[in-house]
Amino acid sequence: MYRPFSLFVSLRYLRVQRRNRFVSVISLISILGITIGVAALITVLSVMNGFDHELRKRIVGMTAEVTVSSFSGSLAHWKRVARVAQRVPGVRGMAPVITGQAMLAADGNLSGARIEGIEPAREVDVLNLARKLVAGRLNTLSGHGWNIILGRDLAYTLGVTVGNHVVLMVPEGLVTPTGLVPRVRRFRVSGIFDSGDYAFDSGLAFIGLRKAQRLFGLGTHVSALELHLDHMLAAPAVARTLVNELHGNEYVSDWISQNRSLFQAIATEKRVMFFILLLIVAVAAFNIISTLVMVVNDKAADIAILRTMGASPGTVLRVFVLQGAVIGVLGTLVGLGLGILLAHNVQPVMQFIHEIFHVNLFPTKVYFINRLPSRLEGRQILEITLIAFGLTVLSTLYPAWRASRVLPVEALRHE
Repeated sequence: MYRPFSLFVSLRYLRVQRRNRFVSVISLISILGITIGVAALITVLSVMNGFDHELRKRIVGMTAEVTVSSFSGSLAHWKRVARVAQRVPGVRGMAPVITGQAMLAADGNLSGARIEGIEPAREVDVLNLARKLVAGRLNTLSGHGWNIILGRDLAYTLGVTVGNHVVLMVPEGLVTPTGLVPRVRRFRVSGIFDSGDYAFDSGLAFIGLRKAQRLFGLGTHVSALELHLDHMLAAPAVARTLVNELHGNEYVSDWISQNRSLFQAIATEKRVMFFILLLIVAVAAFNIISTLVMVVNDKAADIAILRTMGASPGTVLRVFVLQGAVIGVLGTLVGLGLGILLAHNVQPVMQFIHEIFHVNLFPTKVYFINRLPSRLEGRQILEITLIAFGLTVLSTLYPAWRASRVLPVEALRHE
C-alpha cells in the first residue's frame, strides 16, 4: 500500500458517481467557494495596494520629501540651511518656498486656496510642476507681472482659464487708521496644472517667490526649504540627519510623518479586509469537513474492504487527506488565476459596471484619484495561496482520522 495508491483512491472518490451525485456536488461547491475567496482576496488587496502606491506617488509628486522650516514661521537663514543640506547624502535638489492661505475671487466666484510662492528655476529640482501643466508656462512666474498658476479644479470653480484675472486676498492685512485692511492683489492666470489628485487640483495655486514675499510681508525670508531626495523612502533617515546637523534650531519634517495617520489608516484597513475576506476561504475550507464526513459514511464498506486487504490506518488517512488537499489545490489555483486576471483588468471591469448601472463607485472628490489602480505583490499572493491550502488541509484531518478508525467488522456487519 504505497502512497500513489492513496492518491489514486482519493481521485477516484472525487469523480461524479451515479449512486451518490450529492457528495460530488458538495465537493464542487467547496472548490467554487475556495476559488471565490482566493480571487476576492487577491483582487481586493491588489486594489488597495494600488491605491496606497498611487496615493504615495501623488503626495510626493506635489510635496517635498523633506521640509525644513522655522519654529517662528519664517526661515531667515535658509541659504545657510541649504548649504548644510547639500552635504547630506541622498539629497538631489532643493528650493525655497513660501506658503500661505488666501481667498481667490473671480466673476462672483469665491474659493479658498493654499498659495505657494516658488522659483521656477529651482522648482524643477523638487516638484517638476512643468510636467503637470495642461495650459500656460511655468516661467511666467519669474517675470515682472503678477501671474498665478491654478489647479484644474480650482480654475473650474472660479470659472477662469489662462488669460483671465483673479483677485487674491490675504488674511494678514495692513493696519491703517481706519482699521485692518486685507492685502488684495489682482493676478493674471498664466497656467493651469493637473496633478491627478483632487485635493491638490482644487485647493492649490502657485505664484512667484518674490511676489509671495511682498504679498505676505516676509521681506527676504521664506517659509521653508523643500528637499528632493534620490529615494523617497529614505526621507525619515535624511530628516534625522538634518536635525543632528542643524542642532535642532529648525523644524525638519518628512512626507511620511506628515501623512502618517493616513498611511496607518490604509494599512489597518488592508489588514481588516484581509481577515474579513479570509473568512470566505475559511467557510469554504471547513465545508470540506462535511463533504469528507459524508464520503466516509458513504465509503465505510470500501474502507473496511481496504483494511481487510492489508491497508493500514495511515493509508486510509492519507486517502481522505489527499482528497481534501486536491479540492484545496484546485480551488486555490483556479482562484489564483481568476484573481490575477481580475487584478490586471479591474479598471475595465469597473468601467463596465459604471456603464451598465450608471453608478460611480469611486468619485474623485472622495478617493482623490480618477481611476482604480491595481498593484500585485508576490509576497501577498504567496501568503494567500499558503493560507488557503493550509486551511483546506487542516479541515481534512478530523474526517480522515475518523475514516482511519473505521473497524472492518462493524462496517461490514450490515452489508
